[in-house]
Amino acid sequence: MQTRYFISSLPADAPALLNAKRSHWKIENQLHWVLDIAFREDESRVRQDHAAENLALLRHMALNLLKNEKTGKGGIRSKRLQAGWNNDYLLTILQS
Repeated sequence: MQTRYFISSLPADAPALLNAKRSHWKIENQLHWVLDIAFREDESRVRQDHAAENLALLRHMALNLLKNEKTGKGGIRSKRLQAGWNNDYLLTILQS
């Protein structure tokens, strides 16, 4: 058995703290899964200076734009591919 310590302003209610922790990691894991599937983020080997942080910021911006675009069919990865093939669709995404 492991003991973990957390700092929180929430009342010391174990079930509520566990729920808050699991909710946070569920959201965090879903975001990273989407970034890995749609943008192959885990395969990026960019390491020099601030390039990795800058590219991560651009990926998050692109992900938000793709999520906001509602006319295209398919998931994030398919919308990204469609935007690469069709400049009109790319403009639709950038204007949404």
